[in-house]
Amino acid sequence: MVLSEKPVLAICYDFDKTLSPDDMQAQGYIQSVKYDVQKFWKESNELATANDMDTNLAYMYMMIQASYGKFYVTKNALMNYGSHVALYEGVKEWFERIRQYGDAHGVTIEHYIISSGLKDMIEGTEMAKAGAFEKIYASSFMYNTEGVACWPAQAINYTNKTQFLFRIQKGILDINDPKVNDYFQPEDIRVPFRNMVYIGDSDTDIPCMSLVNANGGHSIGVYDPIKKDTTKVYRMMQQHRIRYYAEADYRDGSELDTLVKEIIHKTTAHEILERRFVRDKKEALTQ
Repeated sequence: MVLSEKPVLAICYDFDKTLSPDDMQAQGYIQSVKYDVQKFWKESNELATANDMDTNLAYMYMMIQASYGKFYVTKNALMNYGSHVALYEGVKEWFERIRQYGDAHGVTIEHYIISSGLKDMIEGTEMAKAGAFEKIYASSFMYNTEGVACWPAQAINYTNKTQFLFRIQKGILDINDPKVNDYFQPEDIRVPFRNMVYIGDSDTDIPCMSLVNANGGHSIGVYDPIKKDTTKVYRMMQQHRIRYYAEADYRDGSELDTLVKEIIHKTTAHEILERRFVRDKKEALTQ
């Protein structure tokens, strides 16, 4: 692995209620299988409880079961549902705009999704199709020879989300690559935790937020700009899970936009000093 000439700032996002105001499955799919949204989630959670089952595996099972006799669950079908998912203001333009801002200030910006939602739905969004994300880590299906979903391939829950931060940290992005467990010298880490931003909205993001926060990174809680319910972000701040919070408004000049730009400025200044430190340390050790 070759370290970038510019420092890398990895911005990691949850998806549902972070980039989109509602769960992606509840924006077309659940309705298409003739389920009431609340009933679907109630039955899914009851299924998980009754079988000591991961809640994400439960909803994926429910999605397949509920589609029988109605339509086939395929990758293209899920991507099509994803293309209709609502997004918060400014999301579509955010990723490229922030990338360009970082580049202008000497920082390489990389965007990552770490979500319990469905990878294929996220891949159907306009920004994913445009190549906004370095990597999308999300729950996914395995498809049979006819292209129909038949088994879970990945189920991403709130605790195993943290493994992907370590992959991003070391630049070992393949989920099956065991080199993520290798030891790296601090100066060889591709994206130190101090150069990570995690943006999320709820308790399911707490493990990632806490990990980033505890290691000098930047955890940001967001809340819906229309509902303006700050209950969760206040609680996360009170419990030291996040460093900042803002409305989920991704437009140029918003509070969130200003905050991320300030983090970019800090990264620029800090990494100049950090690279000077590494250079001096290596020189001293050779004497």
